[in-house]
Amino acid sequence: MEEKKHSGLGIASFITSIVSGLLIFLLIGVAGVMEASTPGGIDEESAGAVIVGLFLFAFLGAALVALGLGIAGLLQKERKKLFAILGTVFSAVSLVVTIFIMIIGSAMG
Repeated sequence: MEEKKHSGLGIASFITSIVSGLLIFLLIGVAGVMEASTPGGIDEESAGAVIVGLFLFAFLGAALVALGLGIAGLLQKERKKLFAILGTVFSAVSLVVTIFIMIIGSAMG
């Protein structure tokens, strides 16, 4: 009997979810430092704030792609599911936590 191979979609999901999750939380940290170091808070229409916002949405998009790849990897037959499961879980957690942080931030401001 031939051993099952790992799902290529699952591996792509895992890598994308890890990278996008790390970049999202790094970007949230950068935004926090920008907010704390600016007297009176950061101007939401400044170039820095707009760039941080655009990158945040780009990285959230990457996390959504990772979620889709993970789900697709889970649906593949005759493939190992480990990386698909990990990619799906990591991307879903990144999305939920980031949206939660955004909701808290908008409620505070």
